[in-house]
Amino acid sequence: MSSNFFLEKFRSFQDYDAILWRKEKFTYSQLIQKINNQKDLLSENRIIEGSIVSLVGDFTPNSIAMMFALIFKKAIIVPLNNSSTKNLTELYKLAQVQHIIKICNDDSISIKKTDYNKSNKLYDKIIFSNQPGLVLFSSGTSGEPKAAVHDFSKLLKKFEKKRKALRTLNFLLFDHWGGLNTMFHILSNGGIVITTKDRSPEKVCKLIQENKIELLPASPTFLNLLIISQSYKNYDLSSLMIISYGTEPMPKTTLNKMQKIFPKVKLLQTYGLIELGVMRSSSESNNSLWFKIGGEGYKTRIRDGILEIKSESTILGYLNAKTPLTNDGWFITGDKVIQKGE
Repeated sequence: MSSNFFLEKFRSFQDYDAILWRKEKFTYSQLIQKINNQKDLLSENRIIEGSIVSLVGDFTPNSIAMMFALIFKKAIIVPLNNSSTKNLTELYKLAQVQHIIKICNDDSISIKKTDYNKSNKLYDKIIFSNQPGLVLFSSGTSGEPKAAVHDFSKLLKKFEKKRKALRTLNFLLFDHWGGLNTMFHILSNGGIVITTKDRSPEKVCKLIQENKIELLPASPTFLNLLIISQSYKNYDLSSLMIISYGTEPMPKTTLNKMQKIFPKVKLLQTYGLIELGVMRSSSESNNSLWFKIGGEGYKTRIRDGILEIKSESTILGYLNAKTPLTNDGWFITGDKVIQKGE
């Protein structure tokens, strides 16, 4: 699959606003120009197909453009957050990063070459397939982060299909597939990526009011902070249609409070993994933790109470761990589940 469909879509949206960053808007035409500029910059720095490149940043115009430039260059991309508490040096070494592209908070760009250059069979497979690659790290809360290697084209394929793009705050982080998934969804459907560096409840509520945001993707931890801060009382949040939540378990008490505070807003539980991407989901109701997952491109089964998933977008493997796949190609999530109905 070619990723050129993104450029075709961007050209069809050229007069629309694509990015809102620090109250400045950038159209799709400007995004295309930035992507072309970044492609030239990659060539000047001898970053070629198959290069392993860490892109360190947040959702800024140059970070977004550079992500697409690297995809079109068919590089193997290692996205990291420039305010991460992780040991970046260790992650560079683990992924054998050859080039570090850092996009600072002011959107300036710096490029540095490293001495890492170790061959890996997973990388070789991506290079042989002539596709871009992606390396995502687990949170590492219980030891060394796992480095999941993807054929990026398989994760991107779902964005070919046209869907509706609500006015969305790109809340989740740049090194989190949830954050990148939101960005790709918005831009592939002609929406506007509304960005923020400050993810405090007060700032987020202000952005919702100012930009009439319709969809807020967030974590249960943030939603709990929102409840405690009561910032929602200080702003007009009537534009909100959906609050989606994922990345961690949702406490039932938090969900019940959210339903009372936002009775007209749909509360949607999402499910995604660095090994598979984000699956389509639907919650049973606003105050229920039961939800259905699956959709096009995903198969699910339960064995011994553990959820297993099969998909074309499943990782090729880990750089630093054994394969998580069964012999017949199912990914073992490790998540215990209870099935309700058929």
